[in-house]
Amino acid sequence: MAGHSKFANIKHRKGKNDAARGRIFTRLGRELAMAVKFGGPDPAANGRLRDAIAKAKSENMPNDTIERSVKKAAGDISAVNYESATYEGYGPGGVAVIVEVLTDNRNRAASNVRNAFTKGGGSLGTQGCVSFLFDEIGQLLIERDAIPKHVTEDDLIMLTADAGAQDFIAQDEGYEIVTAPEDFNAVREALQKANIPAISAEVTKKPQNTVTLTEPEQLKQMNKMLDLLDDEDDVQNVYHNWDNPAGE
Repeated sequence: MAGHSKFANIKHRKGKNDAARGRIFTRLGRELAMAVKFGGPDPAANGRLRDAIAKAKSENMPNDTIERSVKKAAGDISAVNYESATYEGYGPGGVAVIVEVLTDNRNRAASNVRNAFTKGGGSLGTQGCVSFLFDEIGQLLIERDAIPKHVTEDDLIMLTADAGAQDFIAQDEGYEIVTAPEDFNAVREALQKANIPAISAEVTKKPQNTVTLTEPEQLKQMNKMLDLLDDEDDVQNVYHNWDNPAGE
C-alpha cells in the first residue's frame, strides 16, 4: 500500500495484537490451501505455492504451521472450497481501492465488502474501474541491519539485478527491490541463498499515482473503511492509492 514508509507500514502490521495476528495467519492459511488445490503440494513445481510460502514466512508464520497447512490441504483437497473474487471501488476523495477475497460464501463476502465501502464514505464500482491505476509487481523489503556485514550495497544491487530485479530503491531503513511478477521467485531465492532475509516478500499491486487526503472527515472515513475490511476474515488483500503519512 502507499504510505510514508513501506518499512513503517510492515512493522505496524506485524506489531498488531494477537487477535489481528490470528486473522493474518488465517488468511495466509487460506492462500496456502488454494495454492495446493490448484498446483499441488510441491513448492518446486508450484509457483503459486512458492509465492504463498514466501509471503507467510515474511509475516513470521512459523514453519511448522506452514507445513501443517500444506499437508492438510494436500490430504483433503476436496475440502478446500474457497473461491476468489475481486472488488473495485472508490474511497473518500476518489481514493482507488481494490479488495481481494477468498470465501466460502460469495454473497456474504460481497455484502460485507459493500458495507465497508458504504460506511467508509466510498462506493463499489464495476470490475476494472480502478485496476488500471495499479501495476502488478514483485516486491521485497530488506532491512539494513539484516544484511551480512560483508555484503555491500553494490553487492546487493548486483545480486538482485543478476537474478532479474527491475528496480533497487535505497531508503533510510533498508532497500526496496522491485521485480516483474514472473521474476519474483528468482530474486527471492537469490537473496535466500545469500542469507539475506526479507521483512516482506510478495507479489503485490503498486499504485501508479497516489491521492492525498486533507479533510478530517475524509481521513476518518478512509481509516474506518480500511479497519472494517481488515476485520473481515474473507478479505485477503486490500490495495489503495492513498498516500497515508501516518504509515498505517
